[in-house]
Amino acid sequence: MGATIHRSHRCLSMRNTFTRAAILTVIMLAIGGIFLQSDMDVQSALARTASSAREAILLQKPMSASESLGWGGPGTTSGNQGGSSFMAEGTAAISNSSHTMTCDYDMEKLRKWQQQFHLEETFEYTKRYVQVARRDIPRKSVTELGQDFLIDAVKVVDVNKQYHPEACPAPLVAPVSKSSLPSTANASDFIFGVSTTYQRFTDPRTSPINEWSYWLTDGKGHSNGGKLVLLLLNATDDELGDAGNQLTNVGIDVDVYRSDPNLVMAVRYLALVPTLYQHPAGSSRKWLVICDDDTFFPSFHALADRLAEYSYERPMYVGTFSEDVNNIQRHGSQAFGGAGVFLSVPVAKIVSEKYDSCRTEEKILESNTGWGPQGDIILRKCIYENSEVKLTLLHDLWQLDLFGDPSGFYESGIKPLSLHHYRGGIWHVAHPWHYTKVAHVCGEDCTLQRFQTADDFVIANGFSVAYYPRGIDFDLGQFEATFHPAPEDRGWNLDYKLGPQRASLHKTGRKISWDLQEAAVNADGSVTQVYVRRHDDWRWTNPDGTPMNSRDGIIELVWLPDA
Repeated sequence: MGATIHRSHRCLSMRNTFTRAAILTVIMLAIGGIFLQSDMDVQSALARTASSAREAILLQKPMSASESLGWGGPGTTSGNQGGSSFMAEGTAAISNSSHTMTCDYDMEKLRKWQQQFHLEETFEYTKRYVQVARRDIPRKSVTELGQDFLIDAVKVVDVNKQYHPEACPAPLVAPVSKSSLPSTANASDFIFGVSTTYQRFTDPRTSPINEWSYWLTDGKGHSNGGKLVLLLLNATDDELGDAGNQLTNVGIDVDVYRSDPNLVMAVRYLALVPTLYQHPAGSSRKWLVICDDDTFFPSFHALADRLAEYSYERPMYVGTFSEDVNNIQRHGSQAFGGAGVFLSVPVAKIVSEKYDSCRTEEKILESNTGWGPQGDIILRKCIYENSEVKLTLLHDLWQLDLFGDPSGFYESGIKPLSLHHYRGGIWHVAHPWHYTKVAHVCGEDCTLQRFQTADDFVIANGFSVAYYPRGIDFDLGQFEATFHPAPEDRGWNLDYKLGPQRASLHKTGRKISWDLQEAAVNADGSVTQVYVRRHDDWRWTNPDGTPMNSRDGIIELVWLPDA
């Protein structure tokens, strides 16, 4: 990646091969001085010493720079040297000395990633440490760092070779707010209801176990107080027991029941309300929550704080609209269930008492807007037709009725209270369970928070690392229109919720990104993130269609906890 780098901070380090060679030469000169009167061939000894030093330098030589650096390349770095701890928005000293940084080439790990992510055997690899600096500051959508992301030229690795270790550059320093850690969330005010199938529950492509373990446990195998009621369609007794055991084993407090196969899907959705209300734990909770098996809550502290602003003692119906105005026009003004629907106990009581009259054939027919009967509509009608309660909008919940590349949403610096539709199919693919692992080291606020470096990289923490080779001359405060509504895109469908979006940078040569595919919380409390870019990604081409880079790439970020 950039080759012209100032490295004064490492010049005198014994890890520097030139320093070691110079010291060795001085020692030999001193020894030579002692033995000047002897018959010892000092000139030959010094020559041998110099030769050994040159050999040491060659053995420690960094791997060659990439042959295809159209997106970055030598000489592109700018701003402060990588070893500086200066931040453009304040100075944050690197205070943590308990974590050892290692920049060797773990070829077993790199081979695993190469196979796991279907990369070519030769690819670009960059490892960078990030020092978390938790401060009494508010969360910002984007934080400017006064450091370069790239320190040396891009390293190219061949998984069939071995490489010598290199010294790590000083870490990037990321100031973040002192937000709460996921492990301290208290969900005891909530009981959640989900209706799905055993097949979806057990399929590795759709299983929600990992995601649920994030917002229903402390991350260490213990419940955070939240209660889950799971209804499985047509499940056998063995399947009910297996589902319950799997969830209990990861620390989720759950009861699993069989849903009535004679009910249409929309009514099975409505049936969740009386199921939660009549549950022994229901009356002791403040909020009864209806959601889908692909609903995810990335910041539970923030979610609980927002719900605490409402009077749960009164009948309350809380949720959000679809982002697509087409869907509101088609289905109506209601809470869209994938984003999460929050009912106070008094309103759940109304729905439970009127349940039979709310699920008649007539009501089912009225809920069909051409896309089949809709559970969200049946629930809305049941509430509106039997009370004076109206929907209270909580805009930071997200239904995500978006098609195409979702990066413009996840890279926006947003702090969502819920996410939905991330399991693919006709919708997008995302990995929120991996995105949020970094919250264990820096707090919930830093998930998806952006950090802009001096050399025009933007880390959308947990989602991507993007590079802008022509600079950032656009408004980072606007969503990038990488996605679109469906089925009818009028050009402004999403504007009421997202605001006007700036143009997509796909196929322009102005942006290239590595997307997070995996993250792990390490034994020492640090978090490793693996961002991957494939050379044939259709998004990252120049206007003439040529690829911005002909090699695959991996960026490994390791986030170090604050001292």
